[in-house]
Amino acid sequence: MKIIVLGAGAWGTALAMSAAWHPAGHAVTLWARDAAQVDGMRAQAQNARYLPGLAFPPSLAVADGDFRALLPGADLVIVATPMAALRSMLQALAGCRAPVAWLCKGFEAVQPGASTHTFGLLAHEVQALTAPDLIAGVFSGPSFAQEVATGQPTALVAASPHAAVRDALVRAFHSPSVRVYANEDIVGVEVGGAVKNVLAIATGLCDGLALGLNARAALITRGLAEMTRLGVALGARPDTFMGLSGLGDLVLTATGDLSRNRRVGLLLAEGQMLQQAVQSLGHVAEGVYSARTVAQRAATLGVDMPITRAVVALLDGALSPPQAVAQLMGRGPASELL
Repeated sequence: MKIIVLGAGAWGTALAMSAAWHPAGHAVTLWARDAAQVDGMRAQAQNARYLPGLAFPPSLAVADGDFRALLPGADLVIVATPMAALRSMLQALAGCRAPVAWLCKGFEAVQPGASTHTFGLLAHEVQALTAPDLIAGVFSGPSFAQEVATGQPTALVAASPHAAVRDALVRAFHSPSVRVYANEDIVGVEVGGAVKNVLAIATGLCDGLALGLNARAALITRGLAEMTRLGVALGARPDTFMGLSGLGDLVLTATGDLSRNRRVGLLLAEGQMLQQAVQSLGHVAEGVYSARTVAQRAATLGVDMPITRAVVALLDGALSPPQAVAQLMGRGPASELL
């Protein structure tokens, strides 16, 4: 297969490396916007900024410039940019004949000039507005880039209403170290990928305040209930949230030491300001940017998401870490039903 990966952050680089190591001998090109970064990757045969010390497969090509020149003959195009850049990338890909899959997890921020009643969109909703002709989907699941790049066992989910996209992702990435499961429920997979980042901030806060394992288990479980409520309201299947992009991704991001969103919660618990915490990461923590949009979308649908609301108040500085915990624990009794 000829595979083009657009975006040379940690996750895009890791997947490009995984595809290039594939036993089928795929022809993989990793594209970056920054020409200086590309020059460095070529010279060092690694992505020293995001995955230092991990050597590229010899067959992995890197490129910059107009990525549309790479598209003829492609069998699969992977968009590995943050959510904020997805809209412009999809617009540039309009008319692409190859299956397209994005990696970003979150809700798009409300566009400038939009009405006050406009809410952020999931990635597939952005695609439907900007490039409806694309045959597209999402590639998601519980995964840290460093572990994928080093060939550690990982399971991912390829979600799309189009069989061609699901099949292309399976052929590109299913290997002895990566299992790829197909799923038609793109709404559920995207909601899981978006909301787990917000919940990971809450779990990092919980751990940073040393509230204990009981509190962490309760937070993850009730967070999964919030995620499921929102997903079902948006048209997802409830069972999707018991899978890789729901429970799986939530557990990984909420408990893993490599989680940037969890790290934000830990730093806030230490007393750092949000700007300090974000700057210290050196990478994008999507939960910081999508928390408010998740809460707004839930409010529009009448979906109760108290953990998400508390995270938004914490990020806005309206609540201190202890106050956020007190607000959640001070809620009245309720049924455990979703």
